[in-house]
Amino acid sequence: MVYRYKFEKIMSLREKEKTESQTKYTEAVKEFETEAEGLYCMLKKKEELLDKQAEQLKKGLSVQQVRHNLSFLENHERQIRHYQKRVVETRNKMNFFHQVLVEKNIEVKKYEKLKERDRQVFMEQQNQMENRQMDEISIQQYMGRT
Repeated sequence: MVYRYKFEKIMSLREKEKTESQTKYTEAVKEFETEAEGLYCMLKKKEELLDKQAEQLKKGLSVQQVRHNLSFLENHERQIRHYQKRVVETRNKMNFFHQVLVEKNIEVKKYEKLKERDRQVFMEQQNQMENRQMDEISIQQYMGRT
């Protein structure tokens, strides 16, 4: 008799959901990394701008250039805040998909454990049935000799 798991379809469905969750999580991680890299570049550019502005101030600047630099810096700050907001959003999205993935992993493991237990019960039943058959054969052979 061949072993057949009664929840095989459910298990395969859960594995498919797990795979989809893994894919979504991977995409969310990539999206987060992209946004975080963008924020890093913006912060680095701000630092460079501030250094450049400090050097220009040492050399002397016109009021017009100072206003221009401040305007440019304010615009840059707005972009940084925008990137920070997007980084937080993508981090939350990534954490959500990570939690979903963990839950799907737990579900799949539960079904795997159930399958293993069911298989052990099946194997024990098979062994008991084989032992009974061997006992019957032995009894028949013994009865045939006497």
